[in-house]
Amino acid sequence: MKTILAFGTFDLLHPGHLSYLTQAKKLGDKLIVVVATDSNVEKGKGKKPINNEEHRRELVEALSIVDKAIVGSENNYFECIEQIKPSIIALGYDQPANEKEIESKLKEKGIEAKIIKLVAYKPEIYKSSKIKEKMKKN
Repeated sequence: MKTILAFGTFDLLHPGHLSYLTQAKKLGDKLIVVVATDSNVEKGKGKKPINNEEHRRELVEALSIVDKAIVGSENNYFECIEQIKPSIIALGYDQPANEKEIESKLKEKGIEAKIIKLVAYKPEIYKSSKIKEKMKKN
């Protein structure tokens, strides 16, 4: 069984997220999604998410293509990778992950997972920051 691991904030679920998760699911049998903690979102994006981590996790897990959603580790994103030992790590087109660093850590930990960067779905429309900007204007 191929387990796919996907990461994200998923603050406002939109068609871009659905495309990302659908593409990820097609890569294997089981899709596990790691939802970023509130504090990590604030550190990475400079502001708190609209929805809290548990609410975001519940919404993601309610999607039929998602087999399980978990809230990520507060201090070490690699903790989830070590626990789950996925076959594939599916990254969104805009995720700033350092693929070389991840590959190095995977090798170091003896985890044989491929990293696959997925394609964007209408990023000029379906990007959370753009949706939030539009909401402020209306």
